[in-house]
Order: sequence, then C-alpha cells, then structure tokens
Amino acid sequence: MPWLTEYNHPGLKLPPITILRINHRPFRDKRITTHVALTARAFGANEILVDSRDEDLEKTIETVSNNFGGDFRIRTGINWKNHLKKFDGIKVHLTMYGIPVEECINEIRSEVENKSLVIIVGASKVPPDAYADSSFNVSVTNQPISEVSALAIFLDRLMMGKELNLDFHGNMSIEPSRRGKTVRYVPSLEQCLKILKEQGADARIIEHSKQVSELAAKIAKQSHANLSLVIAGALLHDIGRTKTNGIDHAVAGSVILDELRIDKRIVRIVERHTGAGITLEESVNLGLPEKDYTPVTLEEKIVAHADNLVSGNSVVPLSVTVSRYREKGLVKQAERIESLHKELSDICGIDISDL
Repeated sequence: MPWLTEYNHPGLKLPPITILRINHRPFRDKRITTHVALTARAFGANEILVDSRDEDLEKTIETVSNNFGGDFRIRTGINWKNHLKKFDGIKVHLTMYGIPVEECINEIRSEVENKSLVIIVGASKVPPDAYADSSFNVSVTNQPISEVSALAIFLDRLMMGKELNLDFHGNMSIEPSRRGKTVRYVPSLEQCLKILKEQGADARIIEHSKQVSELAAKIAKQSHANLSLVIAGALLHDIGRTKTNGIDHAVAGSVILDELRIDKRIVRIVERHTGAGITLEESVNLGLPEKDYTPVTLEEKIVAHADNLVSGNSVVPLSVTVSRYREKGLVKQAERIESLHKELSDICGIDISDL
C-alpha cells in the first residue's frame, strides 16, 4: 500500500493504518463496532476490516464517508487469522493486559516509519493467537475500558494530536459553536440551481452561471482542484445579483449563502470572485466592507478567472477582458487578471484559453 503523504498526516511519517476488528457479532456489537469505525476514521486511520459479514455496518460507514469526506474504507467478512498471517508489518493489539502506551508509543512510532501498521481491536474475548502474533500488546490503562476509548487514545498518542487537524473535504461539515448545532454543506448541481431560482435569479444570471461553471470545471479537472467546490462556487458566484448589480454583488452573495449555511469555502469563493480580486485598499475606496477580497485558494482563483473569461453566456478571449478593464482605467486590475491567467495556465500545464 502507498505511504500516506504529509498532507494526510501532517508532520508525521506514517504508513496507511488498518484497524482489524475481530469477534464482531452483528446481532449484538453493531453499535459499538460502528463507534470503533467512526473513531478510526476521525482519528486518521485509513480502513477498518471486520471479521463478520455485516452489510448494514458497511452502508452506515460508507454513508458517513460520502457525506463528511475522506477516503476511509470498510470491509467486512474478513478472515482475520489469514490477514494477520499474511500481514508484513507492525501488529498492535489493544488490551488492558498490555504494556502501558506511554512506555512503548515512541518505539511503535519509530518502527512504523518503514512498515505497515495494523491495530487489533477485539469485540468479545480475544483468542490467545492475537496476543501471540502481535508485535505489541498495548494498554492505555490496565483498568477495564471501552475499546472505542482505547483506540482513540492510542491513535492520538501515535499521531501526537496532529490527526485533529485533518481536513476531510466532505460535502457536509460541522461549524464549531458554543451553543446550538450548525451543519454546512456543499450543494449539488441540482441544489445550486434550485437555490438560484428560490432567490429570484433570472434566466440571464442562470445561463451565465452555467457557462462559468462549465469552464471552471474544465480548469478544475486540468489542475486537480476540488471539483465539487468549483462547480458549486461557479454556479452560485452571481447569486448576489438577485439583490444588487453593483460591485457589492459578491459581498451580497456571500451573505445569502452564509445564511443558507453553505460551506464556508464556497462562501469565500463567491465573496472573492470579482476580477482577480479586490485588495483591502480598493475595498475602502469602493465603499465595500473593509476587507481583502483577493482569491487565495486554487478553487477561488479558478472561479474568479472563469468568470473573467465569460461574457454573458459566451467564452471570450483573455484579450477582450483585459481590454475592457484597461478602457475603464483599471490598469492594475487588468494586470492582475493577466497574472492570474498565467498562474492557472502554469498549474494546468496548458494555456487555459486552449481548454
């Protein structure tokens, strides 16, 4: 299996991590095994293998991954003894009878830099084979404890807390708050069009947005950007024009989407899509809320520039857009658009105009 990049485990050299759940009893352990799987996913493991076949469990975990992101995998009906026999790597068995985690975690972390890692988590009484075949029998406490807690603590110690900063890039995300519950989401193409219509967007706005989305998607695919964010951001970039057609339409659009609890990354795409961005100084001169509206992420830059290259519902050459800005005396803005075109073309490995 390929090694994880530093993006997956920031600052750590860790291999893919497999959780092996043994003695799972579908009729009795479904809830607790679900929690083991969710903990494994949230704390940076790559997959969980469950010995008993359980299609309902698979569907539950796959639904979570589809909604909240990441590439966590689950397989059930695995012969755990055969898996361990063939496994060439470090085998860690979590048990209250093992060596305290603080006494062996540094050694484990050092050894897994060059080997794969499987973490054995038992459901009911674990057979002697698991103890004998493991490289490490590890306890987070020598007192009775839930396997869910044991797995969470072990993974946290292994990754030194860095797993808490992982970004799963899901279609749904939790917005931390002191009170209440706020869930934000990345709307699908159909949902975006529905939102536009519900906000009163006319055919002109919708057709323009579709064309921008089509071009932005081509750039996103060529540059390996987040396609879902780009498509949603492009379709919704002019939603603020249902309130105003002024320079403040991007800000108005971001307010609309924020109130609809759209993913913050899309809110920022819409807020920063004007030209090649609006600087802090320019925002003051234009009477906008004092802020830097320059696109930062690749997705923000793609949507902003796709919009630059679409007039009405037609794609136009870069020269046409640049000339229009220069004729209005917006020389610096024109230069930024040219610079953004070059930056994205370099990332794509092809002139965007040729897409």
